[in-house]
Amino acid sequence: MSSKSNNEQAIYNAKELGGAKVTILGLQHMFAMFGSTVLVPLLTGLSVSTTLLFAGLGTLLFHLISKKKVPAFLGSSFAFLAGYFAIAPNGEKELLPYACFGVAIAGVFYLILAALFKFFGTHKVMRYFPPIVTGPIIIAIGLNLSQSAINSCSSNWFVALVAIAIVVVCNIWGRGLVKIIPILLGVIGSYIVAAIMGLIDFTPVKEAAWVGFPIEYNRTVFSIFTSGNLDSALLLTSIITIVPIAFATMMEHIGDISAISSTVGKNFIKDPGLHRTLTGDGLATAVASLFGAPANTTYGENTGVLTLTRVYDPFVIRLAAYFAILFSFCPKFAAIIEVMPTATVGGISLVLYGMISAVGIRNIVETQVDFSKSRNVIIAALILVLSIGINYSEAGAIVFALGSATISFSGLATGSLVGIILNAVLPDKDYKFDEDVPSKTGVDFEMAQGKSIGEK
Repeated sequence: MSSKSNNEQAIYNAKELGGAKVTILGLQHMFAMFGSTVLVPLLTGLSVSTTLLFAGLGTLLFHLISKKKVPAFLGSSFAFLAGYFAIAPNGEKELLPYACFGVAIAGVFYLILAALFKFFGTHKVMRYFPPIVTGPIIIAIGLNLSQSAINSCSSNWFVALVAIAIVVVCNIWGRGLVKIIPILLGVIGSYIVAAIMGLIDFTPVKEAAWVGFPIEYNRTVFSIFTSGNLDSALLLTSIITIVPIAFATMMEHIGDISAISSTVGKNFIKDPGLHRTLTGDGLATAVASLFGAPANTTYGENTGVLTLTRVYDPFVIRLAAYFAILFSFCPKFAAIIEVMPTATVGGISLVLYGMISAVGIRNIVETQVDFSKSRNVIIAALILVLSIGINYSEAGAIVFALGSATISFSGLATGSLVGIILNAVLPDKDYKFDEDVPSKTGVDFEMAQGKSIGEK
């Protein structure tokens, strides 16, 4: 891991740059997270404005809890898409608050893991969440989402292929900022092509106000408890379906903090500590979900910007958060995003969902999981078959009665829990977590940057 003495060009204090340059850097960080962050509400039916608001607020909350030391931006998490689709498959507004409640409870689980890290130490806790468990879970998340991406692309394959081509070209052959924001460029390019072809109805944009409040009460979790029509069975199903996803996203968080540590040259796993960063991420996710925004996660794109600019002052990230909050109060801006063609979303999704599975594979390969051991083969096999098989079964879930309520156990929930239990009880564990020299022990659910973040 590099240190400041070996990296004299790195800037740890934005005051050295002056106000104009710092403002530009803040805007760059906002646009780096923008393409992926707004894609989640487009896919799920959540509000774009609320998403931007809580991406900003969540980032500021994370910085406050992590003692303003970690230069991380919190944007929308793709890992929870499977959970949203399981509860509200077509983005039904009346069902999304139930999905958000499940995500909020998942955020609370971050706090539980953070407390375990604090009291028992990282090594003892991480032995229950090795790559042989989290890797296959991540692979299954991407594969379970693949059908929705194909369906979206089918609305206009030409527009979808334009988006895919731009993302691939920018990510493989791009340089500088172009390589950092391939998703945003893919969205813009495909959007323009669709507009030229006359495929976009801009009426909602014309009718939208310039200024408006970004939170709608009927989209919040609070609305389902005050409506008088609370579906307690669906509420419990949401928790059971979505909470297990947190096991994978918490490992993603650890990997992202490791990557940021490697990039900046400071060990954030030790100071401020994983218990603080996990608490910040979990609280940000829980609060955002209660108000109808997607789950938050630390963003790889912004870590890529750190590598590009070599400006590591967390203040620049907080400035990007302020810009996100500002944009959230412009409904016209949100309307421009919401009229985006389905095919554009499908093309970007096709790449992203494949990336989710691919980084799950990378997680297994980079941590050198030994598949000559029968225990590892059995764990991976059951996670994958249960997660994918149940999802594509006729019922789409394991359904059983609990008293008067009918509970649905999704494939991902079943596979995750079986994998964690098997890893705990089967002998011959071989995974050790090293907090002294942070490495990419987790994954990045956003866009791969060509080479590992932090690699010089």
